[in-house]
Amino acid sequence: VLQEMAKAECHFINGTEEVRYMQRYFYNRLQFLMFDSDVGHFVGFTPYGEKWAQAANSNPQWMEQRRTAVDWYCWNNYKIDAP
Repeated sequence: VLQEMAKAECHFINGTEEVRYMQRYFYNRLQFLMFDSDVGHFVGFTPYGEKWAQAANSNPQWMEQRRTAVDWYCWNNYKIDAP
C-alpha cells in the first residue's frame, strides 16, 4: 500500500507570543518536503523533494501564500484550537 500525506501545523510558543507555520509532505512515511515559516522556503529531503522544493520556491505567488499562512491559517484557527 502506497500512501501520500500532507500536513499543515501551527505551533504557538508562549501562548501567542511566537507562531510558527509548518507544511510537511510525506510518501510512505518518509518526509520528502517541508515548508517552515521560520526558514521562509521549502526544503527537500529526497531527490524528489528537492525538485518539488525548487519548483515551489521559484513560484512567487505560491511562496507569498505560504509565507503569509501564519496570518490567514494559524491566527484564524487559533480561536478554534485554543485551550
